[in-house]
Amino acid sequence: MVDTFASYKYRNTCNISSLDLHAPFAPLCSDRQSLVTAMSSGGRIGHDAPYMPRGCDMRWFSTAEICDILGRFEKVIILGDSMMRHVVGSINVLIRKDLGYGAVTDWNFSPEERQDCFCNYQFNVKACSVQGIFKTADVVKNDPESLACPANTIDVIIEMMIRFPIPSDELDRLRALLPPKKPDRPYAFIFGHGLWNDLDLQATLDWLDQLLDVSKEHAPWLASSGIKSSTPVSRPKDRAAAVAAAAKRERKHDSGFWPRLFLTPNAAGKEKPDEWIVSQGNKALMVFEEAVGMEVRRRGVEHIGTWNMSIQSNKFDGV
Repeated sequence: MVDTFASYKYRNTCNISSLDLHAPFAPLCSDRQSLVTAMSSGGRIGHDAPYMPRGCDMRWFSTAEICDILGRFEKVIILGDSMMRHVVGSINVLIRKDLGYGAVTDWNFSPEERQDCFCNYQFNVKACSVQGIFKTADVVKNDPESLACPANTIDVIIEMMIRFPIPSDELDRLRALLPPKKPDRPYAFIFGHGLWNDLDLQATLDWLDQLLDVSKEHAPWLASSGIKSSTPVSRPKDRAAAVAAAAKRERKHDSGFWPRLFLTPNAAGKEKPDEWIVSQGNKALMVFEEAVGMEVRRRGVEHIGTWNMSIQSNKFDGV
């Protein structure tokens, strides 16, 4: 087994191995749907043991492969709350091959910040979140040599959006990311929401629906397939079958050009404040994850639940 972090900056100082995080096994998942299911239902054999998907394994890609995957998209847009800030931070660690400062703007750090936001502490929400890297363009502008991907091949950006109704200035920022004409490469969206509204299912769905609607209104190419059914529709039975087949093809095409993924929140830790146990405790999180998964799939959005993969892990902030 190979430690993918072996060549990363500060590998030994931070003492983090990819094998500590994930224990590879066979077989690999054969398609995206089986992978999503395996990752959502996987877990750990013992507290803080390496994570293992259930039934089939995920592939831990090298940084070169990650660059190639991200480069298939014109832009990867991450929308949501503080959990998504950790997601984009983790992506930056991988594409900069830096376990010490990969998630943060270390090019403008003071000596104190270099000490306070090092290794795991770069994900400290209170002390270091304002120093997080929110878009690849900032790395290209300020520290291009730290980026392991070829120049101008990837574009990952996060917009923090937590409230519903979504404020107009936040929606304007989303519109600004979407060109009116269909680009050469697809756009990918990663959504994450829940804790900021106390796991209110309807509020989260309203939030997601508004984002999807605004995106389609501003960039209609996202939902335009150009596929028409040629199946005869002379009888009602045939018509129903034709409509169902056309809808299936439409969903397949839309998911191909407009890939969308929703991540639900991780499990609660032992230091979760007592006043949040009812609204944000593990029972509420489990119910929320299951309900969101069903609802977003109806909207053509794929879903990965993170509760099971995180319930036996040590939480950095304890919550």
